[in-house]
Amino acid sequence: MLALDNPGWNDIQTAYGSASDIPLLLGKLKDFPVSVSYEDEPWFSLWSALCHQGDVFSASFAAVPHIIEALSSDPSRADFNYFQLPTCIELARFDKGVQVPDTLEPAYVEALARLPELAAKAAVSGWSAEKCAMALAATAVASGKHETARLLIEIDPDSYRNVMDRFVND
Repeated sequence: MLALDNPGWNDIQTAYGSASDIPLLLGKLKDFPVSVSYEDEPWFSLWSALCHQGDVFSASFAAVPHIIEALSSDPSRADFNYFQLPTCIELARFDKGVQVPDTLEPAYVEALARLPELAAKAAVSGWSAEKCAMALAATAVASGKHETARLLIEIDPDSYRNVMDRFVND
């Protein structure tokens, strides 16, 4: 894993150029910021730089292990972004046939493999339907089931809330 204080971040790319600002954003994930709006930081900047309109970059692959590491410290506190961003990065990589740089690949692959276990640990009473769907999508993508992950990512949140309400009220 590329350490957050490694000057190598200056040499890898985001949607906007050098990834030199990404370590600071990733460091904030240890505090479990909650995203109420899509513009909430640090998630807005991470999404914009690392998974920009379906494109991924070398910094995307360097960031995933840090997102997963932050998630692993207390999965029950993490919001849906901890699952959704790595899942979307992997889906974009798969869709566009992007190769993970050799120096980043081992940590990236290892981080993705941790998602199913972390999804299970995140499953707590009262978690949101959105977090549940993203944890399931992360489990699917970690298992190589990209189409299943995509389905879970793209489903309308109101649709699964309506289904759940039917089951609870019947």
